[in-house]
Amino acid sequence: MSRGSAARTKPRWARVAAVSEVPAGALRAVSTDVGAVVLANVDGDIYALEDRCSHQDYPLSAGELEGDELECPFHGARFDVCSGRALQLPAITPVRSYQVDVRDGDIYIQLD
Repeated sequence: MSRGSAARTKPRWARVAAVSEVPAGALRAVSTDVGAVVLANVDGDIYALEDRCSHQDYPLSAGELEGDELECPFHGARFDVCSGRALQLPAITPVRSYQVDVRDGDIYIQLD
């Protein structure tokens, strides 16, 4: 490696659940090395977001999944589960989203 070039590291992936543990239309909270994550199953596609509302740090996993939107039950903020983008006040800041990979019936998320 030449001087000044950044070292390339392999992405860290972690198994967080089985697909069967997150049925269509459901949310599931999981713990990871980077903190709490909420999994959402939208018509068979799995998405992962930081399990923390950007408005006041309440767990999004306690909310409701309506299509591809997750509503925080505490103050009504809504987020796009595909991107983490805030869709409705009082949240204005997105929540972190994680890349998901489903392998042999297990759900993995990229931690970094």
